[in-house]
Amino acid sequence: MPIMPLTALPRPLILGSTSAYRRELLQRLHLPFEAVPPEVDETPRPHELPATLALRLSLTKAHEVAARHPEAVVIGSDQVADLDGQPLGKPGTAERARAQLRQMSGRRVVFHTGVAVVCRATGFERAVLVPVTVRFRPLSEAEIAAYLSIEQPYDCAGSAKVEGLGIALLQSVESDDPTALVGLPLIRTCELLRAAGVPVLGSAA
Repeated sequence: MPIMPLTALPRPLILGSTSAYRRELLQRLHLPFEAVPPEVDETPRPHELPATLALRLSLTKAHEVAARHPEAVVIGSDQVADLDGQPLGKPGTAERARAQLRQMSGRRVVFHTGVAVVCRATGFERAVLVPVTVRFRPLSEAEIAAYLSIEQPYDCAGSAKVEGLGIALLQSVESDDPTALVGLPLIRTCELLRAAGVPVLGSAA
C-alpha cells in the first residue's frame, strides 16, 4: 500500500540513494519523495578517517543529485563502519562478510552515519554525523556461517543487519538516534528537513 503524504511539499523532496533501507526509513515520515541514484565515486581518499569519509560522501551525494534537480530538497546519506580507525565498507561477497565478522567478533565498532540536506535553489546546505557504538559478542565460526546463510548481508557496511537477525550478533548498541544504524538517522533528518523549510508533521522552520 502506498504511503499517503500528510501534507503537500513546497518543493520536491529527493532521496539521493539506491538503498532500499533508506527508502523504507524515509517512508516512515509520510512525505512524498523520489529516490534518485547519485553518481558518486565512493572510494576512500588516502588516510581518510571513517567519520570524515561518511560525512564527505553524504554531502557529495546530496550535491550531485541537487545539481541535476536544483529546485528540489535533496537528502544524501552514507554509513561507514569504523574498527580501530579503519573503515569497513559493504562486503559484497560471502567471504568478505565472513572476514569482517571475524574481525569484529568481541570488538567495539563505531558505525558513522552521515546525513546531508541540500537545496540549490535556496542555497541551503547542512550535514551532520551520527555515531552508533556497537559491541559484538564473541562469535564462533558456526554462528557466523549460520548467520550468513540466512541473512546474506552483503550490501550492509559491517556485514550485519541490526533490523533483522543481525541483532543476535550484538552485545549492545549505543545511540541517540535509533534508526541511524539501519542507514538513515531520522531524528537528525527531520531536524535538517525542518531547517530547509520542509513541513514535517505540517510545520516548517
